[in-house]
Parts: sequence; C-alpha cells; structure tokens
Amino acid sequence: MIAKVIVDVAANQTDRMFDYLVPPEFEQTIVPGIRVNVPFGPRKVQGFVIAIAEDSEHDSSKIKPLAELVDLKPPLTEELLALSTWVKDNTLSFHVTVLKTMLPAAMRAKYDKRLSIHESLDEGEVPESIQPFFPETNEIESWEKWSKDASELDKKVMMTAIKEEVVLVTPLVKTSDSVKKQQIVNLMVSKKDLEKAIESTPSRAIKQVKLLEFFISHFEDESEYTLTALLEKADVSRDTVQSLRKKNLVSIEEKAIARDPYEGRTFVKSEPLLLMEEQQTALDPILDSIHQENHQTFLLRGVTGSGKTEVYLQAIDQVLKKGKEAIVLVPEISLTPQMVTRFKERFGSRVAVLHSALSKGEKYDEWQKIREGKVDVAVGARSAIFAPFEKLGIIIIDEEHETSYKQEESPRYHARQVAIKRGEYYKAPIILGSATPSLESYARAKKGVYTLLTMENRVNHVKMPEVSIIDMREELRSGNRSMFSESLVKGISDRLEKREQTVLFLNRRGYSSFIMCRDCGYVPQCDHCDISLTYHRTNQSLQCHYCGHSETIPSICPECQSDSIRFFGTGTQKVEEELLKVFPEIRIIRMDVDTTRRKGSHEKLLRQFGEGKGDVLLGTQMIAKGLDFPNITLVGVLAADSMLHLPDFRSGERTFQLLTQVSGRAGRHLKPGEVVVQTYTPDHYSIEDVKSHNYLSFFEKEMGIRKQGGYPPYYFLVIIHVSSEQLDQVVSVTEKITHFLQRELSDQTFVYGPVASTIPRIKDRYRYQCMIKYKVEPKLTNTLQEVIKTYQSETTRSSLAIHMDMNPYMML
Repeated sequence: MIAKVIVDVAANQTDRMFDYLVPPEFEQTIVPGIRVNVPFGPRKVQGFVIAIAEDSEHDSSKIKPLAELVDLKPPLTEELLALSTWVKDNTLSFHVTVLKTMLPAAMRAKYDKRLSIHESLDEGEVPESIQPFFPETNEIESWEKWSKDASELDKKVMMTAIKEEVVLVTPLVKTSDSVKKQQIVNLMVSKKDLEKAIESTPSRAIKQVKLLEFFISHFEDESEYTLTALLEKADVSRDTVQSLRKKNLVSIEEKAIARDPYEGRTFVKSEPLLLMEEQQTALDPILDSIHQENHQTFLLRGVTGSGKTEVYLQAIDQVLKKGKEAIVLVPEISLTPQMVTRFKERFGSRVAVLHSALSKGEKYDEWQKIREGKVDVAVGARSAIFAPFEKLGIIIIDEEHETSYKQEESPRYHARQVAIKRGEYYKAPIILGSATPSLESYARAKKGVYTLLTMENRVNHVKMPEVSIIDMREELRSGNRSMFSESLVKGISDRLEKREQTVLFLNRRGYSSFIMCRDCGYVPQCDHCDISLTYHRTNQSLQCHYCGHSETIPSICPECQSDSIRFFGTGTQKVEEELLKVFPEIRIIRMDVDTTRRKGSHEKLLRQFGEGKGDVLLGTQMIAKGLDFPNITLVGVLAADSMLHLPDFRSGERTFQLLTQVSGRAGRHLKPGEVVVQTYTPDHYSIEDVKSHNYLSFFEKEMGIRKQGGYPPYYFLVIIHVSSEQLDQVVSVTEKITHFLQRELSDQTFVYGPVASTIPRIKDRYRYQCMIKYKVEPKLTNTLQEVIKTYQSETTRSSLAIHMDMNPYMML
C-alpha cells in the first residue's frame, strides 16, 4: 500500500506528492487527510496524506516507509482536500501552505533536534569540552531548550563537536500539545477512613489535618476536585495534597479539558422575531434554496439597521432543522462579540467561535468541537471558512464588501470565492450581506450571476439618520482652527445634556500622523522602510507601523538644528486630549489598535459603552460597523477624506462604504439619529451620496469611472510583487518578468511596469511590481507558473522573493 504525501517543505521542487510505503501496522488506520511524519532526505518532516494507492510507478525498492501517524482521525475532510487543490491552483500557492492554513495554529508542526554522543565512543573518548553538556545521559532531548540557556561559547563548542561527528543530531517533528490538561484530585477512601487518618496524623502536621477536615465536611458534596480549586478552597499547599497521595488517601491524575472562551457567561435564549414584509421577501428565496438543496449565491443589500442578522438567524434555523450545518463569517474582531451574543442567544451551545482574539488553545478546542460534530454553527473571521463541517447547509458572509476577507499573505485567497466553491460541493446557498456591496458583487447580481435581494427600510420603519456634510475649509475661513466643527461641538454638547451617546470616528491611531520641521521641511523616516514615522504620545516615541521600528522624538531638527519641530495630522489619542479640553467632564472610551491589544479588551470596552459608562466612543474603523446600541444618536466623522486620496482605484468605494457603515450606527432604535461628516472635499460623489444614503447613485458613478480606467469589475487584475535586499536585483528581475509577460500573453491583455511599489522599501527590502490587466487570458496560469519556475533557484539562493496576487484588494 502506498501513501501519496505532500511534505511540509514549501519550495517549488517539493510542491508535489511523494510516495511512501505504508507499514502493515498502519494499513487499517491510514486514510486521506491524516498527518504523518516521514523521512525526507536526512531529516524527518510532517506531511499530509492526499491519496492512498495500491502501488507506485516508482521503483518500490527505493520507496521509504512512513515513520509514524500523527492523527488517528483525519483533521481534513475529503472535501477540504479537494478544496486545497483548487485554492492552490487559484492563488498560485504551495500545496502545503494551503493545507496548513486550513488547520488551527495549535496543530501546525514544530521542528526540533535531539543531540546524542556518538554510540561508538567510550566514556574516556568523549572530549572534556562537551562532557558538562551531558551530565546524566548521553542525550540532550531538545536543542531548542538547551540553546536558550547556553552561552555563545557553549554553542560554538557544541557546533564543533557536531561538525566532527562526536555529537549526532537527530531531527524531531513535534506537534505542539494542543490539548489543555488539568490535574484532578480524587478521594480514594470513605468518610470513616478520613476520620481515622486524622487520629493517626501527628498534631504538628496542621495543614494535613486541615485538608482532611475539609474533605470530611464536604464529603457529601463532591469527591473530585481540580487541584487549583482545591488549594484555594481548603487553603493548603501542593505539598499537603502530595502527602495525602503518598498515604493513598487521594489520587492525582491529569485530564484533558476543553477550553471555553465564553465560560462563565450566560446567554438568555432568544426567540425568532416577527419579520417585516421586506425581510420575509428576502428570506423566502433563501428558504426555497435550502429546502431544494440548490446551490445559489444571494446578494442581500439591506440598509444599515434593516434587520439582516434576523434573516441570517432564521435561515440558519431552517438549515439546523434539516440536520445540516452553517458557517457565518464576520469581518472584524470587534463585530464578533455582539454577533456571537446574538447567535449564542438563539442557538446556545451549538455555536463555535473562531476568531483571532482567542488564544491558540481556545481556537483549537472550538475547531475540535466542529470536527467532532459537537456543534453545527461556526461564527468567525476569514479563516472560519475552512471549518471542517461535513454537512454544510449554508454559508453567510456578513459585510461582504470588507477587504479583510482577502488574505494578504500566501495563500492569497478570498473567503467569498472559497465559500462559493464549498457551496457548490454541498449544494448549499451562500448569502453575501451588506449595506454597501462591493462593486464586483453588485455588478454580478445585476448580470444575474448572483440573486439580488434588497431591504431598503430599517426595522419598524425607523428613519435613516440625518447626515450633515461640514466643509472644514469654511470652518477655517471663519476662524475655527480646532479639529471639531461648530456643528459637531454643538451636537456633542446637546447629547451630553440629554444623556445620549456619541460615536466619533477617525481612521488613524496614534497621536499625530507625523512630525515635521517647519523651517526645512524635515520629516523623520523609518531607517528600514520608506515611510514617515508616526508619533505615539503614551510612550513619547515615533513608531513605524510597518516594521515596528521605534525612535525617541527629536527636540531639535537633525537637518537644520532648528527647534521648530511640530506635529501634523491627527490621531485618536490627540482627538481624546482635544475633546477633554472642550468638555472636561466627558467620559471617553477609546478603541484603536493600541487600546485593544489585550485579550478580551474589545468586548470589555464595548460592554462598558453599552452599560452607559462612556459618553463618547472614539475609535478607528473597528467601530464603524456591527455596533447596535439604542442610545447612540450622534455619529461624528472627523476626517472623511483621509482614505480618499490614496493611490488606489478603490479609495472612493472604500470611503463611501466606511462612511455609510459608520453613519448606520446612529438612531437605530427609537431615538432619531444625526451624522456629522467633516471633510475638505465635500463635493466628491462618494461623500455626497452618503448624505442621501444612495448606494445606487454611487454605484452608477463609480462604475463609469472604473469603465473609463479599465479597472475591476470590467477587467481582472494580477499584481506581481518582486522584493529583495539588493535594489539592482529587484529592478532587473521585474524588467525581465515584464518583458516575458508582454511576449507570452495575448494582445488583448495589458502588462504595465515595472514600477516601484507605493512604499518602495519595507524592512530593508526594496519593492517593485508589475500589473496584468485582462478580460480573458487562457495562457495566464501557465505563464505565471513559468515565471515561478524560472526564478526558483534564484529565490532559494538569494534574498529575492516573488509574490503573485490574483485579484488584489490592496494596491499599496
């Protein structure tokens, strides 16, 4: 029996299946999707079994056997294995990279080395220099652990011994221990035996007597305790428990326990709500698709507050009644707490949560619940699209226009495409929901590729908020130099009086965007990236948001020695400080990357705001969507055009989407809402159409511009990024790739470049790119694979890296 294995070595030469002999003892348990450890050259690596065959076309005497099985039950289903091949081909990625992406991080293999003294050496022949490293045995189990504590000199001595083959190195594949274990203490004797034990315990052993008395007084309640809980309740030490164990009064064993990220939280069960006419009209075709098991992609365009979530919940309810499963994708971690609450209240413990705010272990346990069939709904961010369900009945992508659904590193997949592919396999409907769908999706819906469903009214016919566009140029002319317009200050003051809440949105974190010398124009740049440093007030430093480089703030200009260093631009920290100057008593809850680093901080801050412990929620785009608080009646957007002037053809679309989303946070319940949008370009159509909440008007204008420029959805794009530590190498390779593409691809396909990337250097690597624009190009995939093959030896030998992004979402 032969196992066809993809090995965990991400390289062009190894991106294929290798044949391994299946030893007789594994023949009963080995199936496709299982992970194995295999010999590969001089070392052992982990691999994924893709297929099982009776024999191999290679010489059987040269085929090595598998070393061991990592899993007993395959973590990847047959459908996910087939999907991995499709993702690999569509994103031009290594197969093993895709397979690893489908698994939780806790299951990914780690590699270590075992060191041992050569068995042919007698005790007297071992060099004195290395004897201290092997005091008890002739082995060091882990090079990783040993090298952490070893000095540089010790490491050099050890490396010399390895070179001289005095010390042998054995590679080890470790799968990180993904199971959480807890020590459990069990009582082994009767109450009478405990009383006897007290009598025979010496009076000086006070703690032992105390623990025995604790067991007697709680004897009827429980006979099993977790060790940590017991130590706390009985107020004794571990030594005391060990003493009773030696007397065979208690036993201590390790038990695997499941981590629950929502432990201690109670969810009040909610019932399905009575749907409005528009909601029912949108739900009916989805239910038909569910009952007929007919794969369709629905685009649900519903204005903010129109009740899209209730439509999702009722569709999922029907899927669960048929004994099938559901995946719900949400774009932001901050959306997940409120979204999870809605789903947990409706479906209880049948919901698993997968998002980046969970620890590796929690994610693994949630994933394990899905794999074992203990839950039938998965709510999570992008990677939850690979949830290992085997009876999928529906996939929902909320806020489908969000760019976070596209992965920016290999494999560069888009969750929307993966969802549609999985839906085809399971004959399940896909719902793409948004108030502001991406142009590509809406264009497909208009063409009939997707089925369009619309909800134009808010639930209970709540009015859309009144939007005022404030021209900040006029504010300057009238002498207002503050970052808050008079309308916004008046609005906040009014809300404070009425005890209502305000959301202030700014798309920048930090204190100021950059600092500059007013005399010579010097702006501090990152030493490793071609980008200006951002000022952070809390630790008084300048930081690079690309590589993490940090510097102290100069008091005088390094170029002209002037002391005219000033701050420019505005960050969330600065807004907070300025707001406190205008309203000293105001309670501000700030949400940005800096305040939400700690686990659970998103949920904690939103809960505080929901409980009325803040007057203003100030934040970056993580607060723009999904929030649903009845007391928010004012939304202020401080720099509406901060994204409008980026060198990206989607900047107008992103501005419209973000402003519409953030406006939708106001007046969602009984109290009317108001939105104040501050901008220096009030005439831009993406800002004007926000005022009238008119998506269709925006769509028509933006489509006209896209057609003129030859951008998606009229054309498909591919960007080829080339980077290296050597500038001349980057330029030369990008030029050669561009000429090759121009020669190989058809005349209807356009190849642009080479040009320096928008940020020409990041982390000391120079970046160039070229772009392909096409409508139909049959030779595209083969030509791009040819480019990868041509440069594979150069990318292995030097610092050169070539990345290909099919349908890119970030042009920077």
